[in-house]
Amino acid sequence: MWQGFRNFLLRGNVIDLAVAVVIGAAFNSVVDGFIVAFVDPLLAIILGSAGDDLALIQFGVFPVGVFLSAVITFILKAAVIYFFIVRPFSALAARVAAAPPPPAPTPADVVLLTEIRDLQKQQLEALKR
Repeated sequence: MWQGFRNFLLRGNVIDLAVAVVIGAAFNSVVDGFIVAFVDPLLAIILGSAGDDLALIQFGVFPVGVFLSAVITFILKAAVIYFFIVRPFSALAARVAAAPPPPAPTPADVVLLTEIRDLQKQQLEALKR
């Protein structure tokens, strides 16, 4: 059971999918920050203070700090994911892939044929003497 769980975790696509979900969620905050910092103020300038959310924005002011904060947060989250998830799992996967597979057990028919061959060699040597 544990071997199957380990193989499940070490498949590359499981880690890739988990990282994609987290990075996607983090990038959502960057997009939201861009909308709050640039799109909403532009709409407020174009439309006047129409709409509930746009009425709260001061006319012509671009809160760039919201966008920069979202970008910095995204970069920090990406760095944490890379250094604490992607790199360790990549190193573990490389170590597991580099380990030689255990030797396969010899099939019973091969063992039997080997014994027959050895017995025939012994009998042939006995006849030669």
